[in-house]
Amino acid sequence: MILEFTIGNYLSFKGRRTLNLESSSITEYENNIADFCEYKILKSAVVYGANSSGKSNLIKAMSTMRRLVTHSSRQSSTDKLNIMPFLLSTETENTPSFFEVLFILEDGRYRYGFEVDNSIIVSEWLFKLIKSKEKSLFIRDKDKIEVSETFSEAANLEEKTRENGLFLSVVDQFNGPLSKKIMKWFHNWVTISGLRHDNYRGITLSMLEKDLSKNQLKEFYRSLDLGFQELNLIIGELTPDRLAIKNIPNERLSKILSDFKGEKVVTIETIHKKFDEKGKFVDFTKFDLDQQESAGTNKIVDISGAIFKALSEGSVLVIDELDTKLHPLLTMAIIRLFNSTDFNKKNAQLIFATHDTNLLSYGCFRRDQIYFTEKDKFEATDLYSLVEYKEEDGIKVRKDRSFEKDYIAGRYGAIPFIGDFNILF
Repeated sequence: MILEFTIGNYLSFKGRRTLNLESSSITEYENNIADFCEYKILKSAVVYGANSSGKSNLIKAMSTMRRLVTHSSRQSSTDKLNIMPFLLSTETENTPSFFEVLFILEDGRYRYGFEVDNSIIVSEWLFKLIKSKEKSLFIRDKDKIEVSETFSEAANLEEKTRENGLFLSVVDQFNGPLSKKIMKWFHNWVTISGLRHDNYRGITLSMLEKDLSKNQLKEFYRSLDLGFQELNLIIGELTPDRLAIKNIPNERLSKILSDFKGEKVVTIETIHKKFDEKGKFVDFTKFDLDQQESAGTNKIVDISGAIFKALSEGSVLVIDELDTKLHPLLTMAIIRLFNSTDFNKKNAQLIFATHDTNLLSYGCFRRDQIYFTEKDKFEATDLYSLVEYKEEDGIKVRKDRSFEKDYIAGRYGAIPFIGDFNILF
């Protein structure tokens, strides 16, 4: 589980800002807290803010850290790292970006991070909490790496590390036990775009092929009342009508079909009831999920695999624009799966960005689960939670406030400033 994620000098984040998922001392909604390795950790967190305030950049920062860790071993020494610092200040435009995560494994608490620009890893570190004090396992400053005696699996690997590669990844390649465990944790940390979610359908398809997870997913779809009675996987040969690419030249189409001749393609069909003119059930009709179901139904199916995979493994799921294409009640149902003690027995975490203010009234969030992003006059993103927000009189927000009404009224900031449209006419 994540205790803290910190980002600095990346996209719209100039200074370092931290998403803190360790619960505060407030008492509401105790079910939303997981007791894990002597820590009390929030099972979910929601991020609000105006358009272009930095919500998606926070999610992208998480995705970028995961990408750098999990893909490091695949890169060559000449590959660029695709890092964009905060460009609106001469102070930061030519300095490295900062990524750090404080997380819990079953054997303790770790802090791992690095500073990176578009070409090299500037610094890197890994610490473990031992007897209430952090001990370094390794510290890297460019090409100089100091390895602790307690991290023996990394001994003599310093020279095998590229300047654009992560040392943690190198140790993992040499089967270091702890490094493998940390790398697995990063692999299980999934980030999803709420707008471009079809890339994650593969997870759903793989779960629909297994009896236990298939039954869980189908029961989930039924409980959401999506309209269909059943859902089936259809496995067949690759044909022109099964290609999702539109308006493709015939020569290119023939080449694709030739290259993938014999490959199997999996599609999904939904089963609906058909009625006669008197309203009597007469038969079932099959619909193609992509062509005949709504965008919202397609999104639910696409991300449902990742949702239940996270719940079954106790991993971290991060979703940008979770509410897009979904009814507020569907969004709320997903959130309650993670906050539930019955369904979330492995202490999975959900972190998501949204514009759906209904969740502030009906999502059953604690104040320390609600975060806001807002840009200052220099266009740098600030990140703060409702529990730490203080009003003009210096008083913190009480739990009996109407969070949705106050937020829309601008009481907590992080909303767009709408100008006078009359000047348009």
